[in-house]
Amino acid sequence: MLASFVAAVACHSGAIAAPAEVCPVTSGAPAPAAAPAHAAFRILVFSRTTGFRHASIPAAITAVEVLGSLNNFAVDATEDPTVFTDADLARFAAVVFLNTTGDVLDSTQQAAFERYVRAGHGFVGVHSASDTEYDWAWYHALLGATFDSHPAIQQASVIVVDTGQQSTRALPNPWVRTDEWYNFRALPTGVSVLARVDEATYAGGKMGVEHPVSWQHAYDGGRAWYTAMGHTACSYSERPFLDHLLGGIMWAAGIP
Repeated sequence: MLASFVAAVACHSGAIAAPAEVCPVTSGAPAPAAAPAHAAFRILVFSRTTGFRHASIPAAITAVEVLGSLNNFAVDATEDPTVFTDADLARFAAVVFLNTTGDVLDSTQQAAFERYVRAGHGFVGVHSASDTEYDWAWYHALLGATFDSHPAIQQASVIVVDTGQQSTRALPNPWVRTDEWYNFRALPTGVSVLARVDEATYAGGKMGVEHPVSWQHAYDGGRAWYTAMGHTACSYSERPFLDHLLGGIMWAAGIP
């Protein structure tokens, strides 16, 4: 069971420093745990940034490592793009773009990742994964949408649209939480929407009543799962969000 704890961590939005983020007591992630001795599968967590860098990245990596230790999968975390080769990527059941921003792979590395997905592997995008690689059309089709803008961090109600999926079945509905709520350039198409945010419950939404914040789909031979949530460090000590993220990882890795 994930332990309860209180964390105080820095969280930033835009270029102006935000007040220190103090997380409420939740059933969140404890200190890092050892990797499982005989992991069922392995994932790559990639958090390189060449644009805005989220202060939540260290907490996010730790949370995924703990999820792995508790759920029998191994986690390799890196910001080194040279791991994007056919041989290296073949070791992983899924690749997580964890709050990446900007141009993070060169054309050779992009081609290797495309081959990886076409071979039947999985992709997980978290939050600013949609604020990444604007000139790589294949990547944004894989992810499903492209970041456009966001209002200030604030509380809103998330409505779970599909309650039967691994990443949603444990969630409260509605799910009231605080995050940075992304607007996208267009609504995703050809995806199964898992959750939407109710724009009536916060200020600054621009997508209308069907404003999606998480979805999944089969794409180009592989599987892609995305959540627009996960800006704040507190997200990674929030039990429902960790359940959401874990379910997405398991689905993308092809684990029922």
